[in-house]
Amino acid sequence: MKRSVIETILGAGVLLVAGVFLAFSYDTANVGAGGGGYEVTADFSGIGGLSAGDAVQISGVKVGTITAVDLVPESYLARVHMSIDGNFQIPTDTAALISSESLLGGLYLALEPGADEEMIPDGGRIQYTQAPQNLEQLLGQFIFSMQSDEEPTQ
Repeated sequence: MKRSVIETILGAGVLLVAGVFLAFSYDTANVGAGGGGYEVTADFSGIGGLSAGDAVQISGVKVGTITAVDLVPESYLARVHMSIDGNFQIPTDTAALISSESLLGGLYLALEPGADEEMIPDGGRIQYTQAPQNLEQLLGQFIFSMQSDEEPTQ
């Protein structure tokens, strides 16, 4: 009888600690912070694996989230839909670049605000975009250029 009471108290303690960790992770991940933002789109020639849920950052600070990615049938460009926090206004001459978090992967959308006085409205579009650099393609070009330099001349 005494052993089951101790096990019950210990189990309740474990559940309490798990609940605290869950609340902390929910608060830290900003899962509930979906409202209050505005939608912006940007068209890219390639997105390199960027997907819904990835971060949108300005100077390394998260200001939004990628909500959807689809293909524009007329131009065959990838259209990225993002939700920007309402506390941040983005100038119309902002540039959007897809960057990697590390060598192991993980992408985010980096915004580089311009100096324009006019701001992008809800439902607006970022005009200036840059697709991510393809590491495999760059490495292949480097190896190919090294091989062509070493070819013997006759």
